[in-house]
Amino acid sequence: MASNSCGNQTRYHGIRCRGGKWVSEIREPRKTRRIWLGTYPTPEMAAAAYDVAALALKGGDAVLNFPSSIASYPVPASKSPEDIRSAAAAAASVAAALQSNEEANNSLQLKEGQKKQENDMTTMMNSTSLASSVGMDEEELFGMPNLLAEMAEGMLLSPPRPPDYPESGNSDGGEIGLWSF
Repeated sequence: MASNSCGNQTRYHGIRCRGGKWVSEIREPRKTRRIWLGTYPTPEMAAAAYDVAALALKGGDAVLNFPSSIASYPVPASKSPEDIRSAAAAAASVAAALQSNEEANNSLQLKEGQKKQENDMTTMMNSTSLASSVGMDEEELFGMPNLLAEMAEGMLLSPPRPPDYPESGNSDGGEIGLWSF
């Protein structure tokens, strides 16, 4: 879910919005310094950069944004800020490529769905026009031959009575009202 606008809260660790762009940084363990990982156009790219840095600095104890993507992340050559920053940038570019592929697939699926819907509508319109030109009953074509008659018949039926409903009279001879239950 790519977004260029900033919300009040992010759903990813280690990122924040700054001036319409997403920035990522991580604090080094047991130190007060932070390693600046970069500025990215989407929160997913910034989150992937954070994941690489978190794995490099914290190892298996790291809380990741995309734990299923561990195998695709590049490993920094060392724990120096420069190496971590370059590996984070590489992970962000991979995330951007994956995101663009996903968006292209979604767009393709949407177009295929629209085309299928258009074909279904065309088929239905053709069958309806065929039915009217041949003189076929449309209710029969759509499997509802007696729909209106059955609906009218259903309106004439009285509602079902509950199993504990008393019969027409009671022992004291009084009337049974609607709210007497």
